[in-house]
Amino acid sequence: MNIEKKLENLGLVLPEAPKPIAEYIPAKKVDNFIFCSGQGPIKNGSFLYVGRVGDEVSLEEGYESAKLCTLNSLAAIKTVLGTLDDIEEIVKVKGYVNSSLNFTQQPQVINGASDLLVKIFGEKGRHSRSALGTSVLPDNIPVELELIVKVK
Repeated sequence: MNIEKKLENLGLVLPEAPKPIAEYIPAKKVDNFIFCSGQGPIKNGSFLYVGRVGDEVSLEEGYESAKLCTLNSLAAIKTVLGTLDDIEEIVKVKGYVNSSLNFTQQPQVINGASDLLVKIFGEKGRHSRSALGTSVLPDNIPVELELIVKVK
């Protein structure tokens, strides 16, 4: 299956991998796994959403942020692999949600990532997951996402 063709069929475009904002690499291959650094909802060089989910950012915007984080994560992984077609399966998703004090729907926000990965990879997109609430994220972004994938 050609993953980038699948993205195109879903009406999505794989962006260029965002540049790191500190001293780290976007993704690292160790044996048959790629560990993707935390990615935010960056589009065309700027954050599409800013603020806490439950305050300045709605649940729906949080969900969309998680989808954008997923695309940025896949773009980072592509910088290591050269092609997304070498992804054997998605192993783990770790999502952080910049949450207002009373917001408790972190799993529904991170569903943006999980739903998209299953649409793209089918059964190989099903994964283990954490959806964590936090009081703040870098640059006040609403969502940050990490991926671990197994490669061929």
